[in-house]
Amino acid sequence: MAIIKRLFKIKNFKQDENIIELNNVSKKFGKRIVLDDVSIKAKKGEILGILGPNGAGKSTILKIAMGIYEPDAGKIYINNSNVTDQPIYERAVNKKISYIPQTGGAILDLTVEENLLMVAEIHISERPLRISKVNELVSQFQFEPIVKVKAKNISGGQFKRLIIAMALINEPKIMLLDEIFSALDLKTIAMLKELILNLQSFRSITCIMVDHLARDLLEVSNRCLILSDGKIVAEGKSEEIIQNRLAQEVYFGDEFKLN
Repeated sequence: MAIIKRLFKIKNFKQDENIIELNNVSKKFGKRIVLDDVSIKAKKGEILGILGPNGAGKSTILKIAMGIYEPDAGKIYINNSNVTDQPIYERAVNKKISYIPQTGGAILDLTVEENLLMVAEIHISERPLRISKVNELVSQFQFEPIVKVKAKNISGGQFKRLIIAMALINEPKIMLLDEIFSALDLKTIAMLKELILNLQSFRSITCIMVDHLARDLLEVSNRCLILSDGKIVAEGKSEEIIQNRLAQEVYFGDEFKLN
């Protein structure tokens, strides 16, 4: 599949401060070490991809960043503020961070419009502004044909677009996307990749993404990390990291190519 062309100039992230940091984070479930002294930083508007074998700890990183899990050790900073002890709601509202889960995220028995309105009622106090925001997202995401359809009756790609639209109601500065390309056809994946690039281009949203579809993730990431056995074993731009010997050993193999 051809790489989607970026219709904008990639920013020089070296000049920007980190918007989110996980410093020396560790996490165990029982006796199993899932994350072992992991440090991750992302800058404003950066798309950071995290790859690794199943069970490497990728999704755990996102859940710790969001506040779903508490780290056993380490600190989480957003805009240089220590949020390690902040609950999910405070991080979402005060720090403008949104989490897109691998599954779920919308109420299946509500329509597309009702799901959007439900989230809008949490974040927008004035009814006319809520209606305006929902109408704006319906138009932007081309939901008009399905706006009255229940979430349980829309396609997988439409569902992923819905939960992204729901996350945008809070005007997030950071989005955490867990397996966003999973179980989708090539056309839908291409559409989502373009959508993610637009989040960077037009909204300067920092996206931290984990996925098992390496090629798709690498095509939209400014920088990528390889996680193995709870540790970061490689880091770099897409074209660099696929040449990294350790990344090849634990994840890519010898013959992986971007296109």
